Amino acid sequence: MDTKVNRKKFVRYKEGAELYSISQSKFEKLAKDAKATYKVDKVVLVNCELFEKYLETFRIDG
Repeated sequence: MDTKVNRKKFVRYKEGAELYSISQSKFEKLAKDAKATYKVDKVVLVNCELFEKYLETFRIDG
């Protein structure tokens, strides 16, 4: 069963930092590097799917 069924596709910086257990400034930097940010008026949203795909590039196999 897929555990991501009820997850949001887009989050704000603060919510994303809490979701991934990292500081807000680090989350912002990673989200921008992942090109997963969307600006709607004065609100910035992060696409979690793109963010997670980018995050996988840091995976340590071993």
